[in-house]
Amino acid sequence: METTRAIQAYNVAAALYMAMELSNGKWLLLFGAAGSTKRRQVALTAGDRAGVQGQIALFKARFGLPPEAPVFSCYEAGRDGFWIHRWLLSIGVHNRVIDSASIEVTQRAKRVKTDRVDVHKLMNLLVRACQGERDVWHELRVPSRQDEDHRRVHRERERLMKERNALGNRIGSLLATQGLRLELRPGFERQLAQLCCWDGQALPEQLAAEIARMWQRRELLGEQLRGLEQQRCAELADPGNEHSASKRLLMRLRALGVHTPWVLCSEIFGWRQIANRRQLGALAGLTPTPYCSGDSQREQGISGAGNRRVRTAMVELSWLWLRWQPSSALSQWYQRRFGSTGSKRSRRIGIVALARKLLVALWRYLHEGLVPAGAVFKKA
Repeated sequence: METTRAIQAYNVAAALYMAMELSNGKWLLLFGAAGSTKRRQVALTAGDRAGVQGQIALFKARFGLPPEAPVFSCYEAGRDGFWIHRWLLSIGVHNRVIDSASIEVTQRAKRVKTDRVDVHKLMNLLVRACQGERDVWHELRVPSRQDEDHRRVHRERERLMKERNALGNRIGSLLATQGLRLELRPGFERQLAQLCCWDGQALPEQLAAEIARMWQRRELLGEQLRGLEQQRCAELADPGNEHSASKRLLMRLRALGVHTPWVLCSEIFGWRQIANRRQLGALAGLTPTPYCSGDSQREQGISGAGNRRVRTAMVELSWLWLRWQPSSALSQWYQRRFGSTGSKRSRRIGIVALARKLLVALWRYLHEGLVPAGAVFKKA
């Protein structure tokens, strides 16, 4: 939107376009000018900011543009994150970060995919978007540095828990190769040293050493997880922390602990500007995808194209909501529609529908003060 308004405020014939194809070793830049069919391609070492600025000035001169002509650029979201976007904005470039899955491609046959082909495709789409064409692609809404950094806590926790569970499963698998079982609890190393195989012999030396090292890594991950939990509790207890107010408000409702409010507020509620419930459902990937062509009509399920962390948290919360908020209007709606008369499959489908309704209800509770109908608050 800002890029389109910037073009309209300036002479359209005096704008420079720059499409960027980023990789780990090099950046491929393609330059073009409004009203011109000529394009020039340049390859730079990845991260060469001075080179990018030099090429922008060079091609402004080559295309006959004034030094103050606006520059419009785009690149696909990926490994480099958003620092390039922030840097381009700081030097006066109107940049867009594009969802690569939204770029249109031919479905007729196998397609050629090279950096050169991709950057030319990006240039074509950039020109169309700057000329005011809608639905060319999907742009990412870039969070501020503070909001992006605030998401690191629960994302690191998610990763540490996966690593910790993987180590525990691996330890159990290695013990199972010797026909042994041992609970993963304090005193594990002492009990491991006392284990004997089926014939009364001790565990093989290298196997025992490997399991001990894995247990030590698992214990380290446990310490890091406890540190993150202490950090979250300290932030929630701080009344001056601006990120904690909405989390504490959600935690007043029964069925909501610490994790789900943290995920919801860090991922969407804390910084996204949500216009309506349809946009909110799309952010979580909980929108329906009907197939209706001629006489053929069927429902293909949810889109699954949104934030997977929010979607997972809401499905888990929905089961808890049924347990801890049975008198709420949402729980009663679910029981009437998918309760004891429904099959296991229909109840699983219904829980996704409940997740979407509950997400909208929590959004309205935070931003409009509307408490979900029939919901019960925790005791002080």
